[in-house]
Amino acid sequence: MLELRPNCELCNKDLPPASLEAMICSYECTYCKSCVDRILHNVCLKCGGGFVPRPIRPKKAWRTVYSLGLGHHPASTKRVTCSFSAEEIADHVQRIEKILPEDR
Repeated sequence: MLELRPNCELCNKDLPPASLEAMICSYECTYCKSCVDRILHNVCLKCGGGFVPRPIRPKKAWRTVYSLGLGHHPASTKRVTCSFSAEEIADHVQRIEKILPEDR
């Protein structure tokens, strides 16, 4: 189950569960669309993979036979922040940004 992290790991912008700006890699690293496009150039700082829009978890269980939705599986409240310097980020991104995510 997705963790639904509450913030961009780079700029610390709030990314609530229904945010259309939240982007994730296959390991759930979470960034806002602006950081992914302008700074990371679709390169995850940890795994080197690309990003996709984070799915929106429904607010409620629409089928009562299943315990689903934010009421049963709330978003994380633990904020995660990036530990890389601006120089480390730029070097990492520059090294692999021209390689398509499916070829990395």
